[in-house]
Amino acid sequence: MNQNDHARGASGPDVKKKQATEINCFSCQHFYITYDPQFPYGCRAAGFKSRWMPAKGMYESSGMDCQFFVGKGKTR
Repeated sequence: MNQNDHARGASGPDVKKKQATEINCFSCQHFYITYDPQFPYGCRAAGFKSRWMPAKGMYESSGMDCQFFVGKGKTR
């Protein structure tokens, strides 16, 4: 990489990469709707409520995909 790459927004080793797999919290057994207008989404496994999807919040804070995801399986 040269100086121009940094100016254009090229990623270096210290820049967070995009989430490897897009986890759909709606398909997880631990996901729930809180009905709290400030924090509408929750994760029972991690024990928190959020303004954003819990998997996204976990990725933003730790840099790792959600480790609690458990699929609901077929619903119908």
